[in-house]
Amino acid sequence: MPLYGLHASHEQIHPRALLDAVVLAEQAGFDAAMCSDHFSPWSARQGQSGFAWSWLGAAMQATGLPFGAVNAPGQRYHPAIIAQAIATLSAMYPDRFWTALGTGEASNEHITGQGWPRKDVRSARLLECVEVIRALLDGEEVSCDGLVTVDRARLWTRPERRPALFGAAVSAETAAWCARWADGLITVSGPIEHLKRVVGAYRDAGGQGKLALQVHLSWAEDEDTARHIAHEQWRTNVFRPPIPWDLELAAHFDAVAEFVTPDDTARAVNVSADLGRHAEWLRSYADLGFDEIYLHHVGQRQEEFITAFGESVLPRLAEVDSWS
Repeated sequence: MPLYGLHASHEQIHPRALLDAVVLAEQAGFDAAMCSDHFSPWSARQGQSGFAWSWLGAAMQATGLPFGAVNAPGQRYHPAIIAQAIATLSAMYPDRFWTALGTGEASNEHITGQGWPRKDVRSARLLECVEVIRALLDGEEVSCDGLVTVDRARLWTRPERRPALFGAAVSAETAAWCARWADGLITVSGPIEHLKRVVGAYRDAGGQGKLALQVHLSWAEDEDTARHIAHEQWRTNVFRPPIPWDLELAAHFDAVAEFVTPDDTARAVNVSADLGRHAEWLRSYADLGFDEIYLHHVGQRQEEFITAFGESVLPRLAEVDSWS
């Protein structure tokens, strides 16, 4: 049976409320949690963006859950600082933390005032960052004079075992590229045939380790409310690259999403008031071979979702798995 976790969306929810949510999720039967790492929300309607690394320390102390985070080193974050953050959390909470590394989005990275590089440059920069982070976690002294600059960096506090560095990919092409360096892969929900291509590309290219999936969903006690929540909160997130990579401000996302309809949003988010339907969707993802599935209810109120899924969806998934 896959591990089912909660995705904590810093762009949408105040960090104090997110802390309460992961504590409740553990009590409700979720197995793990992961979080985003943004400087800016995708929309002014979302209206938050707490600092993930401060929150992770509090969340890991408040629960016994394993956690992950998706991070983009190289511009807003120097890779040596990310290596130090990973090492400290992993030393404090052994075998409970993983990080997924990606090339990032301009909405978070433009704040440095540097130009936003082309995709091929961002990919090359990410590879340099991965090499720096991995070497530092292995205890090496690192210097680098390339797309990132590092001068004789060394981590003095490290975990006994190096935590996993996943690759973050949306397309099959990026998944195959991640197979060159990643300890695992994380992607986001989409049509089953698309996810098959992503998984196949990663494995066919020699990709090792776990497969993780972040699932965007909207649930409420009635269908109209579930559709309203998805459209109100997540209509800025229905666009394919390069739009999400290259827009800089929440106002830009709100502008391009002006004419997105609830039906458009429902093609990017699993929207239903039927908990059984949500269980079916999640089971279909598990059948693709995902080892960890993180549920992101795109609404800002988490308590009702966590309670309902803990009572009705997670037990149903466990029951189905026990008969398979």
